[in-house]
Amino acid sequence: MAAQNKSRAGGLHLWRNARLATMAEGDAGLGIVDKGAIAARDGLIVYAGPEADMPSALAQGGETTDCEGRWITPGLIDCHTHLIHAGNRANEFEMQLAGASYEEVARAGGGIVSSVKSLRAASEDELVAQTLPRLDALMAEGVTTVEVKSGYGLDLGNERKSLRAARQLDKQRPVTVRTTFLGAHALPPEAKGDKDAFVDLVANTILPAIAAEGLADAVDGFCEGIAFSPEQIARVFDKAKALGLPVKLHADQLSNLHGAELAARYGALSADHLEYTDEAGAAAMAKAGTVATILPGAYYFIRETRKPPIGLFRQHGVKMAVATDNNPGTSPLTSLLLTMNMAATLFGLTVEECLAGTTREAARALGLLGQTGTLEAGKSADLAIWDIERPAELVYRMGFNPLHARIWRGQ
Repeated sequence: MAAQNKSRAGGLHLWRNARLATMAEGDAGLGIVDKGAIAARDGLIVYAGPEADMPSALAQGGETTDCEGRWITPGLIDCHTHLIHAGNRANEFEMQLAGASYEEVARAGGGIVSSVKSLRAASEDELVAQTLPRLDALMAEGVTTVEVKSGYGLDLGNERKSLRAARQLDKQRPVTVRTTFLGAHALPPEAKGDKDAFVDLVANTILPAIAAEGLADAVDGFCEGIAFSPEQIARVFDKAKALGLPVKLHADQLSNLHGAELAARYGALSADHLEYTDEAGAAAMAKAGTVATILPGAYYFIRETRKPPIGLFRQHGVKMAVATDNNPGTSPLTSLLLTMNMAATLFGLTVEECLAGTTREAARALGLLGQTGTLEAGKSADLAIWDIERPAELVYRMGFNPLHARIWRGQ
């Protein structure tokens, strides 16, 4: 891709001779512009559209990159990850392949408790060092924004350590990181089975301390029979709202506890997984503007057979995001491109839904749609430039990365 370096013109940079998929709301389909250009100044897009219509003041200034007909999409966004974790659970995977049940694995010291033990034993610096290769893998496929949850610490010191490690990531890499406090993820061993007491600890002690330090951009919970009840999650969400933090929810993954409706009732940014969500849940999410985050990696890895109700989401107009759910136990996935293919092949999402789900709707699921996720003036110049003939290739291929260049905030 040819670049002609001109005067900086107030930090102006042009990408011309490109095909754009703007993903802008209101544009038909992918928002395709065949002979397009993008201009950015000081990290923000000031123009995205037909090159012929670019204002002359922009067209004649700044540094210019000739994209030679390549496609430009918004930078990809992974809006649901547990990227901060220590070690892995490959040994459990081997046990399961040999026929061990989840209970047998848990009795042998596996499951989330295993990840809690590993994370508690790791320092903040060790967590960062172990996480950076996972983050690098995502960035190598054009990811410019990533959400990172806590949830393997399950006490104040270790939840704080997890979120501080997550906050270190965007100091070491050119990427936007959003942090989510997931204290109500599982019951730690020291809770001795008392879920209510642990929820009180999360809501009344851990969450306020995390909020006071500004370590979390949102609050999440796991609403499931093996985790916490809707009533228990509501106590955490009440505190989050009182502290001014938006909420998200792991909902209806293994059973229908009406988690989607609970998320909607709290105006959640997103409800995630959703394999068992019913029509009432879909309708409630649509009314609340809560995004459905689809996580095919976990569905595939745990060999789930119940698919999320994509038809109901379409019928009710629920926005759908797509994410890796990267975690050591049920979705050790660090490819958002493969995730899109899984969403299409396993759940029947269209190319447009997959691409919107990893750009515009993923931004919406993080409360960032005003800042990124589409190619529009006023938004961050987060771009992915691809060596492809058509956008469908980004969903169609498996194990192939056609990224030509990744631009974050204009750089």
